[in-house]
Amino acid sequence: MPLRFRNIDATPDDPVESWGFEGMLAAIDRGYAVDWRKLIEAVADAPDLRAIYDDAREAAESEATVMLLDAALAARTRSAEEEARERLRAAFRATGLTHAQLAQRLGTSRPRMTSYLSGSVTPAMDVLVAIEAIARERRAPSLAAHLELV
Repeated sequence: MPLRFRNIDATPDDPVESWGFEGMLAAIDRGYAVDWRKLIEAVADAPDLRAIYDDAREAAESEATVMLLDAALAARTRSAEEEARERLRAAFRATGLTHAQLAQRLGTSRPRMTSYLSGSVTPAMDVLVAIEAIARERRAPSLAAHLELV
């Protein structure tokens, strides 16, 4: 059943700017992915909606939905540099290696690897690609072993 608003003149098909607090709250608590996407896109694109969104998220009943929407909003408003840094850190965690071990695999120093992961130095794109490849390579044997158990 699609989202419906009660006691307001706007409908979920209207622009989010017309929803106000009650519409945003209804979308958070009773909406679906399509409604949440519309809400997040509007808030990300129109910063003046952020205060209303913040009030609605504070009043929302579903903490899990608020966490999901907050993460989606953060991802939507991240810069390309922040996105690359997060991908680099996620790939590093997925390798299961220490800074020194990963640095050795990449042919660089541990301090250089630490500076990449801290964000104080932005590595070339090939470093990110290489770390993601190492993460996939290290995941593959454990995945294969798991599948053999099934």
